[in-house]
Amino acid sequence: MKDRILDVVIHQPMLSGFATLTADGKPWVRYVVAEASKDLTFRFTSFKTARKVDQIAQNAEGHLTCGIPDPSKFHLPYLQIQGRAVFTTDAAEREAFWSDRLKVLFTGPDDPRYGVVVLTAYRIEYTRVGEPVEVWTRNDEVHDHPTPTNPTGAWHEAHS
Repeated sequence: MKDRILDVVIHQPMLSGFATLTADGKPWVRYVVAEASKDLTFRFTSFKTARKVDQIAQNAEGHLTCGIPDPSKFHLPYLQIQGRAVFTTDAAEREAFWSDRLKVLFTGPDDPRYGVVVLTAYRIEYTRVGEPVEVWTRNDEVHDHPTPTNPTGAWHEAHS
């Protein structure tokens, strides 16, 4: 299961939706370009002054959705990732995550505005349209969760 999850995310940075909660408990999503490590920790950049950083400080629970890189390839698997996030400006973390693609946002790994959000996944749903959802949890238990109202199955039937 873990290997199939990594096949979705390990090869390249991936445009993803990252959700947190606002101070008044409302969901808030923004696009991020996430990268995964083999231990299913996800990282992406943020400006130190971004409201997302304040939201993480107030509530570390986060949700990342990623997978399908092209809308015409909806048959590919996608992931729903629950985890706990931290924002860091640790020099070693910033240096390790830095790549030249970040030059459009920051002057370099020492830019005082630059930080890294680290999301440690504790639950990941692996989904393919029309197939039962599989769940990975941090303690490496895998559960199948087919439901009578499988939303991807219903979508697939409606659009076939």
